[in-house]
Amino acid sequence: MQTRHNNIMRFLVPALALTAALPLHAVDWPQYRGPSGDGKSPEKITVPAGTTAPKQVWKAPSEGGFSSFVVAGGRAFTLCLKDAEGAKQESLVAYDVKTGKELWFAALNVPNFGNDGGNSGTPDNKGGDGPRSTPTTDGANVYVMSSELVLRAFDAATGKPKWSHDLMKEFAGRNITWKNAASPLLEGGLLYVGGGGPGQSLIAFNPRDGSIVWKAFDETITHATPVATTILGQRQIIFFLKSGLLALEPKTGRELWRYPFKWSTSTAASPVVDGDIVYCSAGYGVGAGAVHITKEGLGFKATQIYLMSGPKSPLINHWSTPVVKDGYLYGMYNFKEYGKAPVKCVDIKTGEVKWEQPGFGPGQVILVGDRVLALADNGDLVTFEAKPDAYHEISRAKVLDGKCWTTPIVSNGMIFARSTKEAVCLDVSGK
Repeated sequence: MQTRHNNIMRFLVPALALTAALPLHAVDWPQYRGPSGDGKSPEKITVPAGTTAPKQVWKAPSEGGFSSFVVAGGRAFTLCLKDAEGAKQESLVAYDVKTGKELWFAALNVPNFGNDGGNSGTPDNKGGDGPRSTPTTDGANVYVMSSELVLRAFDAATGKPKWSHDLMKEFAGRNITWKNAASPLLEGGLLYVGGGGPGQSLIAFNPRDGSIVWKAFDETITHATPVATTILGQRQIIFFLKSGLLALEPKTGRELWRYPFKWSTSTAASPVVDGDIVYCSAGYGVGAGAVHITKEGLGFKATQIYLMSGPKSPLINHWSTPVVKDGYLYGMYNFKEYGKAPVKCVDIKTGEVKWEQPGFGPGQVILVGDRVLALADNGDLVTFEAKPDAYHEISRAKVLDGKCWTTPIVSNGMIFARSTKEAVCLDVSGK
C-alpha cells in the first residue's frame, strides 16, 4: 500500500507543480470590454496594496484619442494619432506586448480635425483630439472603424490591408456629432457595426472577406458600442441607438425586443446585462433606466423596472460603462465632473445607490475576479473590492500622465492602459 502511495505521489507532485506554475485563466483581450464584452476578466492578478505601483514592463508614446487596447498573439493594438503623409492621422498601431516596441502602424486616411461637435476642424476641442473607438481582433486580423465610418481589416502580423467598407459612401451612412466612437463587435463568427442609412443602418459582415451577411433597420447610431449576451437562452446583440435599446438575433438581424429610451446630444456608455435585466444610461440630462426581459410567445418583451431621469439623476453614466457583479453595478457616475466624480455601487434591480466614493472623474472600470480595476481620469490606477456594504480601497498609484478616459485592460497577467499622451504595460502576474 505504501509503495502504491509513493508511486501516486511521484506522478502527482510534478503535475501539481506544473499547475501552480501556470497563469490562472490567462487570456487574450480581443475587443472592447474584453473576451465576453462585459468588462470582466477571468484572470487573477496581484496588485501591491497601498500606493506602490505594479512593476512597469514598458511605457511608450501614444498620442491622442480614447481608444483602449486589445491584445492577441503577443501583440497589443490601439488607435491613436500618428504622423503620416504630412499630417496627424487616426492610425492603428501594433505593439510587442513584452517590450512595447512598435511593430507597425497603419494610417486610416482620416486627418485629425479635432472631432469637435460641429465637425468643423477647430483645434481647441475640449474633449481632446484623436479616435474614440477601439480595435477588434481575432488574432489573425485586426478590425477598426474610423471616426469617418470606414470599416477596415488588417493583417495582425504585418499591418497589410485586407478589405474595407466606407459606410458613408457604400451604405448611405449617417455620421453623428463628434463622429463615430463605437467599436466593431465580433461575435459568433460575424462582425457587427452600425452607421448605415435607411434599411441598412445595422450591418453584419463576414470578417474573413468583408462580405455582407445581413443589413437592416432605419436607425441612427450613438457613440455606444453594442454588446453580445444571452438572455433566457437566446443569444442576442444589443445596440444602444438614438431610439433606445434594440436587441437582434445575431445570425439574421431579426428584431427580438426594443426599449425606447431618451436621447440628448450623445449616448456613449454601453448597456449592461445581468441575467434578464438590462441597464442603460446616458448624460446630457437623460439619466438611467433598467428593463426586465421576458419571453412572450415566440418573441421577447422589455418591461421597464425603473427610470431615473433628468440632470439630477444619481445614475448618469456619461461614457463610463459600469460592470456588474452579484446584482450590483460598479462604475463612474457623473456628467462632466472632471477629477472629482465618484465611483458608486448600485443595485441593478432597483437603482438604489448603496455607496459612493468621490475622486475619480469620468474614467473607466473593469472587473477582475472580486475586485474592480479603475483608471481615474488623472492617471491613478485603483483597485477596490466589489462589495455592496461599503467602499474598500485596496490600492492606488499614478501610472500615467495625460487625460485618461480610456478603459484599462488585463491580458495574460499584464495591465495595459493609455492616456492622451502615453501607454503603459504593468506586470500583475504575481511572478
